[in-house]
Formats: sequence, structure tokens, C-alpha cells
Amino acid sequence: MLQNLLVRNLRVLLREGNIRLHLPDQSIVFLGDGNGRLVSVRLTHPRIISRLILNPELALGEGYMNAEIVIDDDDLHGLLEIVVRNFKAGRPVWWMRAVNMIRVLRRRIDQNNFASAAKRNVAHHYDLSGALYELFLDRDRQYSCAYFKHPGDTLEQAQTHKKAHIASKLLLEPGMRVLDIGCGWGGMALSLARDYGVDVLGVTLSQEQHRVATTRADKEGLSDRVKFQLCDYRHVSGPFDRIVSVGMFEHVGLPHYDTFFQTVKNLLSHDGIALIHTIGRSAPPDATNPWISRYIFPGGYVPAMSEVLPAIENANLWLDDVECLRLHYAMTLRHWFDRFQANSEQAAEIYDDRFVRMWRFYLVACEQTFRFGRQAVFQFQISRRLDAVPLTRDYLYGGSQSPRLSQAAE
Repeated sequence: MLQNLLVRNLRVLLREGNIRLHLPDQSIVFLGDGNGRLVSVRLTHPRIISRLILNPELALGEGYMNAEIVIDDDDLHGLLEIVVRNFKAGRPVWWMRAVNMIRVLRRRIDQNNFASAAKRNVAHHYDLSGALYELFLDRDRQYSCAYFKHPGDTLEQAQTHKKAHIASKLLLEPGMRVLDIGCGWGGMALSLARDYGVDVLGVTLSQEQHRVATTRADKEGLSDRVKFQLCDYRHVSGPFDRIVSVGMFEHVGLPHYDTFFQTVKNLLSHDGIALIHTIGRSAPPDATNPWISRYIFPGGYVPAMSEVLPAIENANLWLDDVECLRLHYAMTLRHWFDRFQANSEQAAEIYDDRFVRMWRFYLVACEQTFRFGRQAVFQFQISRRLDAVPLTRDYLYGGSQSPRLSQAAE
């Protein structure tokens, strides 16, 4: 019987935690070791059972979206914490291991983000209604990991700290020419121009982001210092004194890592510096979660550091510094979730209830993965010259932060 098979599989997968599972035939089973707060889960339709057996990572998200999996008190954080903790322990049933191995082997096919595919994948996520992102992002629309100097920082403060931290690593000087690869809604580019006196070219593949960023530059009177282009990074002409890329590398695709870093090298001036900020895995390479790949970030991939460094080496670039931001993204995502949850009725008016459940699952799953899994954020500082950056990191913490950025964080 499929129901019995599902329960046997779940007992293998979920050995820690405290789950009470209500099955479609009204029977109840308990999963885990009984420790921690009780999370009560209800399977509302028999059809979810076979999908949970064959592909639990995909079926869990789909089941929640479709209300075939209902959690008492909507304790999604509790359930996904248990799931992430147990999946990190690596005890899948044998056919799950086989399915995951196939996904790993297919990575180069699934992530072959040539220009037209990259544009289509970007549109899937970033060309959603701008009103949606206003519901949960900070005022500057920073859609990447913030930098919390203190746990009690507001989201606005932490995002301001992030921009200042990156700017410090870029060692900016007035009049420099800067390229922002994957510029989003323009917040980073506008901040660098406004607070450091540099000229910035921001490139994006999202029509919505390009429209918003261009409008912002005009409104702030910075259109003479900041330009935005609807353009693939592979089609940009240099040189640039500095290159920054925040939250874009996850969309490059494994087959294109060499191209990405060779392009960065070709676009950098001889004494230029680049800062690449990306989600990464503090674990060996793996495949993208199938639910995330289908519903949130098609073509996306979170690389292990062992996959990034060879491409930097192949481009004959100097790796000047690497920083690993660990819990910062978990904290960022919790801020986003709390804001989204507070505005969920408005989100449902923009889309529908199923979309709200999808987005809620996305934000919580990502938070728990950063909090209890093996994901972090890497910042790679790279250059063409051995002596492009100072000998020590003292310059990062010597009080050189822009006064205007400090004031914006208050």
C-alpha cells in the first residue's frame, strides 16, 4: 500500500524532530525522535502520497502550494527546520539517491544559460509585478543578503551596511568607471555614484528592473553619472576600473563560469578590482532543489566554492580575498518573510492565494537552509594585479565608510 510505503520512507528520512502526520485515511503517525516542539501536518488528498514517495523535495513545496499539505497554525518554519536538519544528515532512501545523482549529472544541461535562456529565466522571477517586491524589500529594493553588524539592525540598516562593506572592498575613488553586473532595481549603482562620486553602468536582463532603475536615476538627478542597459554581461564593452556583481552569479550557470570570469578579466582595467557576491554551498557540489528550479529560479544554481575557484584560476585572476557571510542571509530572509506575511492580503490581490503560499514556502525554505543547512554567501574580491589591494584588511574596518551611507543607516 502506497501509504505504508510513504510512512516507511519518512521514518528513514525524518529521524530527528517531532511531527504528527495526519494521513488521508484519518490515521495518525508520529515521525522523528519526539524532541522539540510538535509540528502537526495533514495530508488532505490521497494523490499527494505517490508524489511524496517519488520526489519528496518537489512534492513538499507543491503540496503546500496546493493545500494538499496543511500545517496546523501554519507552522512552516517548524516543519522546514525539521526537514532541512534531517536532509542535511543525508539519509535518503535508495531511489532518492539515484534521482539526485541524475540531477547532479544533468547540471550542465539544465544550467546552460546561453543569452536567450538567461533572459527567459530572469523574466520568470524578476519581471513579476514591482508592487510585489515593494511588499517585503527595503526602501532601496536590495534583493540580496544584507550585512548585519548587530542582530538588532533593521533591514534598511543592514542593507546600507552591505553596500558600504562592498564599496570598501572596491576601494573606490571619485571619477572611476564602475560596471554593475546584474544591477537589479539600481540601488547599488545609485548608491555608489551618489556617495562615492563614481560613474556606473548597470546591466540587467529584466525589463522591469531596467525600467525602474532608469526612472530612479532620472528622479535622483543621477542620470549623467549612472546608466542602465538591458544587456547581457557578455555583450558589454570595457574597460572599467571596478566591477561589482551582487546576487547575479547564481544565474550564470555552471557551464559558463569560465566565460564569466574571463569576461570580468577582459573588462577590468590593468589595476582594476572586482567584487563578486554570491550565494554558495559550504559543502561539495550538488544539484538545485527541484521545487526552487521549477517555481522560483529556473536555471539557477548555488555553487560550491570548489566550483568557482577553478574558473577564477583559469582566467588568470588574483583571488585577493574571500569572505563567508553565514547567518546574514537567514536574518535577511526572516525580515523579508515577516514583511511579506504582514502584507499577504495585498500579495493575494496582486496574484492569488496559491502564489502567496508559493512565496511563503520559498522564503521560509531558503531561511531554514541558510540557518540549518550548508548554504552561505561568498564575497570574492579579485584583480588582475598582485598588488591591486592593500596588504592587510585594515582598510575595511578603519572608519572609511561614507558619511552619507552612515547617515542613511540611522
